[in-house]
Amino acid sequence: MPEIMDPNVLVGTGVPDDAGVYRINDHLALVLTTDFFTPVVDDPYDYGRIAAANSLSDIYAMGGTPLTALNIVGFPAHVPKEILNDILRGGNAIAREAGISIIGGHTIKNPEPIYGLAVTGTINPKKIITKRGAMPGDVIILTKPLGTGILTTALKKDMLNANDAIPCIESMVLLNKDGCEAMCKLGVSAATDITGYGLLGHLYEIAEQSDVTININFDSVPIFEKTMELAKQSIYPGGSKSNFDFVRPFTLFHPDISFEQMIILCDAQTSGGLAIVLPRRKYMKLMKALLPFYPQTALVGEVEEKSDWRLRVQN
Repeated sequence: MPEIMDPNVLVGTGVPDDAGVYRINDHLALVLTTDFFTPVVDDPYDYGRIAAANSLSDIYAMGGTPLTALNIVGFPAHVPKEILNDILRGGNAIAREAGISIIGGHTIKNPEPIYGLAVTGTINPKKIITKRGAMPGDVIILTKPLGTGILTTALKKDMLNANDAIPCIESMVLLNKDGCEAMCKLGVSAATDITGYGLLGHLYEIAEQSDVTININFDSVPIFEKTMELAKQSIYPGGSKSNFDFVRPFTLFHPDISFEQMIILCDAQTSGGLAIVLPRRKYMKLMKALLPFYPQTALVGEVEEKSDWRLRVQN
């Protein structure tokens, strides 16, 4: 992409952050993002809810407040329109939960369904939370378990009971709204939402932009039940392996870390939690604020001075 010269573009394509930010005045900026994907679950209503929650997540990760959204839809001509209606109902339900309206959108014919939102939000230009502020001594809190990519892949292969997928689905439709409000109230160093690049991929971006090393303790990372069992059967999406291949040159894995543990840390998430970086002295207050909404919230790592590796993983 060509360099953006507009001084009102506060966050643009020059850095890999979660959303773009455009300044309107000294007290108001717009936060803009878009996301869409093919179905990750069979139920169209749940698919709509998951896709909408995932799209809104980038606004929350930046510390913004969603304002409006537009539907992005691709749909096969031969599939009953009732299924499309259910997808849109799901998306609208999550938008209402977020306190916004879907005010339009665009639909095209496509060989398989795609759905997501283009979301516009607002933020104070002086209070943007980016990936650039992590400091040595900070700690990292993760608000949702890992494993959505592995579990939804197993679901598609009929290798996971529908009841076993319920906690994963409930997590994917859970908005990061309360997490955003908690971190904004307390003040944090950096944050991102964990989606397609997996935990390590997104933490690599924080480490790279902040010029630090991040140390992760696998035993502290929350994962969904059945995730490890399925990983040992080589059930994981292709994106998770691609994530692993990407982060491997920048990551020092302790010899005791198994390949399955590596894949889980790299698992391509859908509508995952927030990874929040903040000074250690604040983390207990943030944990107290987060746990009522995200009961598996955990302290999973810490930030260190830059070393030869961007990421380090141990048990």
